[in-house]
Amino acid sequence: MTGPKLAVNLGGLAMKNPVTTASGTFAAGREYDQFYDVARLGAVTTKGVSLDGWPGNDSPRIAETPSGMLNSIGLQNPGVKHLVEHDLAWLSEKALAGEPVPVIVNVSGHGFDEYVQVIEALEEAPVDAYEVNISCPNVDAGGMTIGCHVPSVEEVVRRCRAATRRPLIVKLTPNVTDIAEIARAAEASGADAVSLINTLLGMAVDAKRRRPKLARVVGGLSGPAVKPVALRMVWQCHNAVGIPILGMGGICTGEDAVEFMLCGATAVAVGTANFMDPLAAARVVDGIAAYCEEQGVDDVNELIGALEC
Repeated sequence: MTGPKLAVNLGGLAMKNPVTTASGTFAAGREYDQFYDVARLGAVTTKGVSLDGWPGNDSPRIAETPSGMLNSIGLQNPGVKHLVEHDLAWLSEKALAGEPVPVIVNVSGHGFDEYVQVIEALEEAPVDAYEVNISCPNVDAGGMTIGCHVPSVEEVVRRCRAATRRPLIVKLTPNVTDIAEIARAAEASGADAVSLINTLLGMAVDAKRRRPKLARVVGGLSGPAVKPVALRMVWQCHNAVGIPILGMGGICTGEDAVEFMLCGATAVAVGTANFMDPLAAARVVDGIAAYCEEQGVDDVNELIGALEC
C-alpha cells in the first residue's frame, strides 16, 4: 500500500514533498546532514548570498523572545563565489552520491544591479531556483527597503526575470501596509512564485540594564509568535495572485504546515524550528504525510487553498 502523494510544483520547481528550509536558518544543509539526509526534503534553500559578501551587524544580534526569536544578523555571508565553490559544490557531490535535492539560492542585494550580478554569477552553477530577498535596503532608492515600495519591487523583479529562465521566487517582507499589493507587483513583473513571510520588525529590552538587547536596537522576529500573522498574509496573497506561494513563519509541525497549505501555500519552509530541533524539517515532512493518511487525503495538492470560510 502506497502513502499519499506529496509532490508539488512551486512555480516550475518540482519538489517531491512540500517542505524546504527558510533562508538563513539552514546554511546549505551541511551541518544538518549529520542528523538526517537532507535529500529527504523537497528542496534546500540556502542562506542569502550577495555578490562580494557582507560582514553583518555587530553583536549582540540574537535575542530570545516569548515564543520567538529576534535576529539582526545583517545578512552576513562570504559572497557568491564562496557559495558556488563550497556549498553548492557540496550539494552537487551529495547528489552524485545519492538522491539529489533541488537547490533554491536566496539572492540579496543593496541595489538593483547587485541582484542581477548575483544571478548572473550563478547561472552556470547547479541551482534549480532563485529566491529573491526584497527585504534589503535599496541604495538606489535612498535606503528604502525594496519590498516596501511597489516601483522598486517591479524594477528588481523585472531585472531578475530578464537575467534567468529558472524559477524566480520573490520573498516578501511583512512590514508593509498591503501585502497583496506587493504580491501583485511581483507577479506582474515576472515572478513565478512568492514566499512569505520574512521576519516582522521588532525589538527587545533589558529592563535592568535599560538597554536594548540587540546592538542595532531592532531586528527580525521569527518563530511560533509570528504564525498567525503569516497565515493571514498567505491567505490574503492566495486570494490576490495566481502564482504559487511558499509559506513560512513559525512552522514547527506537520499540522502547522497543513494550516499554511489550507490558506493557499503550495509549499512551506521551516526556519526557526531548526534551531530548536535539528530534525524539525524532516519531522514536518513526516507530519504532513501522517495528516494526509489520517484525513484520507490521497494527494497533498488537495489541501492547497482548501480552507472553508
